[in-house]
Amino acid sequence: MHRSHRQRHHRSRLAAALACLVASAGLVACSGEDGPQRTVDAFLEGWRKGDLNAVGFVDPTGAKLPAASVVQEIRELSGELAEAPLKLTRQGDPEVVQNAATATVRVEWTLPGETSWAYDRPVRLTQGRDDQWQVIWEPQIVQEQLTRGDRLGLRRDRAPRATVLDGAGEPIVAPRAVVRVGLQPNEVTDVPAMISELDSAFRAIRPAITPPVDLSGLPKRLKDAKPDAFVEVVTLRDEAYRQIRSRIYDLPGTKFPTDKVDLAPTREFARAVLGTVDPAYAEDLANHPDRYSPGDRVGHGGLQGRWDDRLRGVPGLTVIIKRAGQGGALEPTGTEVFQREPQPGQPVKTALDVATQNAADQALRGQRQRSALVAVRVSDGAVLAAANGPGAAGENLAFTAQVPPGSTFKMVSALGLVERGAVTPDTVVDCPKTLVVDGRSFKNSNDFALGEVPFRTDFAKSCNTAFAALAPQLGADGLAATGRSLGLEGQWQVGLDAFTGKVSAGGGATEQAAATIGQGTTVVSPLAMAAATAAVAKGSFTPPKLVLDPAPEQAGEPGPELKPEAVAAVREMMRAVVTSGTGTALKDVPGGPVHGKTGTAEYDDNPKNTHAWFIGWQGDVAFAVFVEKGGSGSRTAIPIAERFLRALPR
Repeated sequence: MHRSHRQRHHRSRLAAALACLVASAGLVACSGEDGPQRTVDAFLEGWRKGDLNAVGFVDPTGAKLPAASVVQEIRELSGELAEAPLKLTRQGDPEVVQNAATATVRVEWTLPGETSWAYDRPVRLTQGRDDQWQVIWEPQIVQEQLTRGDRLGLRRDRAPRATVLDGAGEPIVAPRAVVRVGLQPNEVTDVPAMISELDSAFRAIRPAITPPVDLSGLPKRLKDAKPDAFVEVVTLRDEAYRQIRSRIYDLPGTKFPTDKVDLAPTREFARAVLGTVDPAYAEDLANHPDRYSPGDRVGHGGLQGRWDDRLRGVPGLTVIIKRAGQGGALEPTGTEVFQREPQPGQPVKTALDVATQNAADQALRGQRQRSALVAVRVSDGAVLAAANGPGAAGENLAFTAQVPPGSTFKMVSALGLVERGAVTPDTVVDCPKTLVVDGRSFKNSNDFALGEVPFRTDFAKSCNTAFAALAPQLGADGLAATGRSLGLEGQWQVGLDAFTGKVSAGGGATEQAAATIGQGTTVVSPLAMAAATAAVAKGSFTPPKLVLDPAPEQAGEPGPELKPEAVAAVREMMRAVVTSGTGTALKDVPGGPVHGKTGTAEYDDNPKNTHAWFIGWQGDVAFAVFVEKGGSGSRTAIPIAERFLRALPR
């Protein structure tokens, strides 16, 4: 370039710069196409895309830097935030002083849990001899406390988990004493003998540990452990440990450190309803990587699973700075640059009553078949207990079973018949040994026949043929209508999955006859039958309530008042079941008079295959007992009901 041309070019640049300075009455330069603004925008776009080839870089000493090395360092500095959504915006125009400029950029990360972390950073630029603006690269652009070699990291801070409360507002799950039974390998003299002794002792614990303690891997664990290590065998509740303490305390090598663990009042206490809280499963982490991290405690099943988000709260989140330690692994430096405080979980309040639930659990304790017992407070619908026998394996049959109710449904049929004026308790209704309806033969249990007796006797003795003969009086849909007045098929929710029942309707003569004795297409759950029984005891249906806070969206509406004379007649007949019918085993239980109805429900084409039922109430407590494949209600369900009633607090 000729000297005169260079002078003209220099004068034009100087004139433009002076014009901008004068126009702004300060030190802020005009933003032109070739100004620092364009370079800053290109830098931000390249940062987002991971491609900075359109931008020139120098280090603070002025030495040039390859764009690729800046891309690499930004990614390394970002550390665990490298894949987090990032928004970058320039805040106003750069400030220019001669051949130096400073721009302010807003850096906004979207962290897990939709948490926003935003801050402003200065970006310095310099104008080279070729008039091009270059970014002065330094780690502080990413975050002000970063230096070369640092990495941003994330630390999740767990929120305190809330608990499930009982009807009195007290925690059901609370810290309770446990004993950790373990062995010190170098003190165990005879491993096979030790295993035999421990196995025998554990099997003696009552109620039995379900599933049993598995000791098959203990020899290898002892062999692989350090000689003076503590090898845990099982954690026992203090009351269970005290049962076998004398048998295991003096065995060589045994150790018994104590602890406190959050537990329900007993091991079986409403287990299927409460659910469990466990370290996050692999499937939890795979299905919800944004929600759970390894080591998180997660609710599974029951209330703990259904209301996990509420109970777990919102974990805190801290952005920290890490740096490679002596072994090369990244370690926290102790510097925290952002924090979102944990939000503690909120409790879930239920209507469960501890004493009533304990009575229900104890009543089912020895039952091998799958079984359930639900107790509902008559006056307000509160679910006081929801127990599932040991054979249910975690399934909440109490709420979700869909099974025929058998003769317990005669409560509904009798109410419908009396309401329609078809019978009264004194009406004489024949009870033959068999009755053929439209080609199908109906018979009574053990082929009994009562002959012509008052309807109250047919009810108390559970005569199938008498009810089948009366079915036409209800019509095709009368039974379903009566069932709905007792809450069956209702649109009510209790805060957990629950089946409200399905009552036969619109069938032919055979189906109508079967429906009056709780067979055919009618299916119910123990909860639905307990609520229906409470409706008869009260005189109107009240939706059952398990979760009180937060209240379910569709808690349901109360039912209409039942006809007083009709419901009084059914109550009288249900009392006769206990005083002179199929439930006489309950005549002498303590407390007030017991009303009830037994049920034996066929569930397939073989009349020998039956479920056992009993529904009833005493005072303000209505209940339903169900035993899958339990045979007859009087033989199987009545003893459970008796144990339950005798265990209730007075």
